[in-house]
Amino acid sequence: MTVGADAAWDDVVLPFQLDASDIRGRVVRLDQTLDQILSQHDYPSGVEAMVAEMVLLTALIGQTIKLRWKLSLQLRGDGPLRLIATDFYAPEGEGKPARIRAYASYDKDKFDNSAAPFPQAGKGYFALLLDQGTGSAPYQGITPLTGDALRGCAEAYFAQSEQLPTRFMLGYGRSSTPGQEGENWRAGGVMLQHMPKASPHVTGEGGSGEAGLLAATDLLNEDEGENWNRANILLDTVDTFELIGPSLSQTDLLLRLFHEESPRVFDPLPVRFGCTCSEARVRQSLSIYSAKDIAHMTTEDGQVLADCQFCGAHYEFDPETLGFEATKPVPEA
Repeated sequence: MTVGADAAWDDVVLPFQLDASDIRGRVVRLDQTLDQILSQHDYPSGVEAMVAEMVLLTALIGQTIKLRWKLSLQLRGDGPLRLIATDFYAPEGEGKPARIRAYASYDKDKFDNSAAPFPQAGKGYFALLLDQGTGSAPYQGITPLTGDALRGCAEAYFAQSEQLPTRFMLGYGRSSTPGQEGENWRAGGVMLQHMPKASPHVTGEGGSGEAGLLAATDLLNEDEGENWNRANILLDTVDTFELIGPSLSQTDLLLRLFHEESPRVFDPLPVRFGCTCSEARVRQSLSIYSAKDIAHMTTEDGQVLADCQFCGAHYEFDPETLGFEATKPVPEA
């Protein structure tokens, strides 16, 4: 696809509420952020698509949480697509952007780039991990891999763990800009979530979803179900180009889809690529090892090497400065 030069609302998550339906939501657009994340790696197109989908989910979910530090999403499977991991860091201050990073692990010999990527994760789970920083116990929620896309796993997670009806509509792909060479990644998505209630409408054991998992309709009464179904029917009319932009702004998209549901928007949140790795953090992670352990990590050239899986940063260390039995001080920067 070809897009205009001056794209508005890029790398932004916009919260909204549908007052007539008692539904909240988020609209996200990512271009440079996603492009930077994927440019750190040399993934086949199928893996890139899966990472793009996970990054969209992470930006949408991260903005819904009163996050003080970090939200992480993970897919882990026993197939050729072994792992997709993302981190979403809360803004460091008023007016600051949230930061996001991602990487994937896959079997280069077994991953079939001509086949659908999601089934190649095999059996496994989708996990949401929330770390609110010092003084707070980390939270982890897990649901089995389900459906035919990552968004189905995220919807199942919210139904099981939070008992919140949730829906995602996502679009992503490479685009070209007139007057510029090459293609860049662009992505967009919408998240709908029924406003939380004091007591969800769950009866009996299990649900109507795949393998007995709870589905959105299991959590709503008749009136709520009508509102939810109506909003989802409207969301189904969106196409990929509208999701990705840039010809249609996020606010115009909401009016196009939900003008009869009384949409109300809130302050947008900018999102940027950002990695927290540093030499000091790597040293800290190695501080638990003995001199014998450090010796096993040391190369024939007498160095300990470390690479960041998220951004590709490369670190080299003198082994005698590492671990709790270090015999040399850490060199000054």
